[in-house]
Amino acid sequence: MGFAFTVAWRFLREGRFQSLLIVVGVAAGVAVVTYVSALIQGLQSNTIERTLGTQAHLTVKAREERTTAALSVPGAAALVGVGPGTVARDVQSRAQRLRTLDDWRAIEAEMARLPGVLAVTSVASGAALAQRGDASRAISLMGIDFEGYDRIVALRTRIVQGVARVSPGETLIGRELADDLGLVLGDRVVVRAGGAGAVTDTFKVAGLFDLGNRDLNRRFVYVTQTSAQSLLGIPGGMTQTYGRVRDLFGAAGLAAQLRARTGLDVESWMDSNAQLLSALQAQSISTGLIRIFTSLVVMLGIASVLVVSVVQKRKEIGILRAMGATRAQMTQVFLLQGAIVGWVGSLAGVALAQGMLWAFSNFAKGSDGKPLFVIDLPLDMALGVALAATAAGVLAAVAPARRAARLDPAQAIRL
Repeated sequence: MGFAFTVAWRFLREGRFQSLLIVVGVAAGVAVVTYVSALIQGLQSNTIERTLGTQAHLTVKAREERTTAALSVPGAAALVGVGPGTVARDVQSRAQRLRTLDDWRAIEAEMARLPGVLAVTSVASGAALAQRGDASRAISLMGIDFEGYDRIVALRTRIVQGVARVSPGETLIGRELADDLGLVLGDRVVVRAGGAGAVTDTFKVAGLFDLGNRDLNRRFVYVTQTSAQSLLGIPGGMTQTYGRVRDLFGAAGLAAQLRARTGLDVESWMDSNAQLLSALQAQSISTGLIRIFTSLVVMLGIASVLVVSVVQKRKEIGILRAMGATRAQMTQVFLLQGAIVGWVGSLAGVALAQGMLWAFSNFAKGSDGKPLFVIDLPLDMALGVALAATAAGVLAAVAPARRAARLDPAQAIRL
């Protein structure tokens, strides 16, 4: 290998211009692959964080109750294909009251036993009105255990004013809802729920949050579980149980397991965000195609330069063979050339991609003047791309190496 490396390095140095061009070509290809891969990965992570940052990965709800009612419709018997005197039947959902999980503690324990589940909590939620003076807004009342809920959606990090807690008689509201109702920290807001038999309670504003979504900031109002249960008329019950999982894309499988164990409605984030999932899959496919075709271009470039090198170095190859160099050694010479070009080009390409990512993170700004999002280049991705480029260089050198090894020394010297 020492002999092969020395010859390979000298061949590359003699054809400096050709070597420089192919290294630049490899670097450009590696930079494109690395930049696009990191950009798409960062975009997907940012999109998932913004979309799922306020959502649970798993949601358990009580089964929907349905009622069957008889309909007196003329000709109904003929429509349903039964005998005379039979009427059609209509199956409808019951919407008279909130469906609750009375055994929510057992459900929490069952969900926590699933492999890969990181956190579990239950909430009591329902529609209500928030009022201050003559102003009122429709809200989604959320009765939570703050510590448990924080492990699901990181609510603590989203508090922009006040304290990060939910205590009896206190509430957390969004910035937009506070603006709509003219509320500031320490003010009191009236919450009314229950329709005709309305129940009201008054809460002190302990903190303001920003969930990164103006609609959610206007709708969500957090109180204690007991306060929400009292207002919504579901003493002791919860409406949903939330779970957070380690593997986002394994959430659907965990939901199916939990559904089979409990017999309840279990929804994963993949079910409720089908369009987002399709977009992420399309992005991943596009990134894969870019990687494949860029790698092919890089390999063809390396192969073409080495083929030309074989033609140019026919006499040198013949002399080396005549001096005792074996076919295996000549094969190694050109394979090492491909590896050197691939490795040097990949290092330069990764460095270039890092610079491009830095520029994007610092100079690409949104309408608010802030950077869109920061993209880091993971070390495993950089190493993976560099090794793949080196392997591509070796594979591209296989055909030129075999051609060089098959040269007849006598004929090569005469040419």
